[in-house]
Amino acid sequence: MQQGIGPGFTVAPFTPDKHRVAQMRKITANRLRRWRVAEPTVENVVLAVSELVTNGIQHGHGAVGLKAICADGLLRVEVTDGNPDPAKLAEADDDDLSGRGLFLVAVLAHNWGVSDDGHTTWCAFRLSSGRN
Repeated sequence: MQQGIGPGFTVAPFTPDKHRVAQMRKITANRLRRWRVAEPTVENVVLAVSELVTNGIQHGHGAVGLKAICADGLLRVEVTDGNPDPAKLAEADDDDLSGRGLFLVAVLAHNWGVSDDGHTTWCAFRLSSGRN
C-alpha cells in the first residue's frame, strides 16, 4: 500500500434510488482526497463510480453496494447489484442519450470486468507513486 493511501472502504448496501448516485460520488471523492490520491485520478474514479452505480440502480435487482480496495498500486472499485446478467459494453448511436457508461469506464480505468456470477461490475485504476 502506498503512503497516504487507505486500505479501502465499503458502503453499506443501499436502496436503488437515483439520488444515491450523487451521494456515492461524494463519499468516494471525499475518501480519495483524504487518502491524497492525485486529483485527475479522483475525477476519473468518481466518474466511473457514477456510471457503475447508475447501472446498478437501473439494471440491478435489489440493494446496490459500493466497495473500493487499494492493493499493489491499484484502486479497485466494485459495484454489486444482484443482477446475474453481466454488464456488457453497448454501442450507442450518436443520437442516443444513454448507453455509454461502460465505454467511459473502459476508457478511464486500467481494467474493468464482471464477476463470474454477474452480480459485481468492477474497474481498477493505477495509483501514482507520488502524492498530489
